[in-house]
Amino acid sequence: MLGVIVNTAAVLLGSTVGLLFKKGIPQKIASEIMTAIGLCTIYIGIDGALAGNNPLVLILCMVFGTAVGTLIDIDKRLTQLGAILERKFKRADGKVTIVEGFVSASLLFCVGAMTIVGSLNAGLLGDNQMLFTKSLLDLISSCMLSVTLGIGVMFAAAFVFVFQGAIVLLSQLLAPVLNTSAIAEITCAGSLMIIAIGLNLLGITKLKVANMLPALLFAPLFVWLFTLLPIQL
Repeated sequence: MLGVIVNTAAVLLGSTVGLLFKKGIPQKIASEIMTAIGLCTIYIGIDGALAGNNPLVLILCMVFGTAVGTLIDIDKRLTQLGAILERKFKRADGKVTIVEGFVSASLLFCVGAMTIVGSLNAGLLGDNQMLFTKSLLDLISSCMLSVTLGIGVMFAAAFVFVFQGAIVLLSQLLAPVLNTSAIAEITCAGSLMIIAIGLNLLGITKLKVANMLPALLFAPLFVWLFTLLPIQL
């Protein structure tokens, strides 16, 4: 769990530094930084989306995952949690809510091959090198994100700890399921959500990205089901 703890601490440290610098940054500059971060987020999403190997798996996991997420209404539940937090931590600019910062940062920090493979390596082999590398990247990212997305980025550290910690602790059980193909499709589906976050950050859309999260769980399931078909699609 050392790698997970270091990664969590990196997000906390980076977001704290970003929040401190935010106070001295004019609104005009902060707005332009938000645009730049939105564009970079879309680039990251497009780059990750190319990891997928089977468009049918992507379509199915996104359709079923979004349906389940909408039925549960994850976005509403996160918004309610954000409202509770906002009563204690007021928004600085009145535009970006805590829940937006939390969801956006959580997906950026936890969706990707480095998260899954790094956590599996830590749990199965005791090798934290990949998580240490990811920690450095997240330190820089959380610093920049918190400048525009606010304190919600700091709360994403809790999600990082729970998500990556769960993979480490359950690595022996998850290893057979999270093969190379499954990780590729999880990365692809998650990257589409990251593109959606980028569009939201640019103010182009108001997509409820949180309701798409169950797609990450459906991805390995459909990868496995497709291996059972007599003809590979």
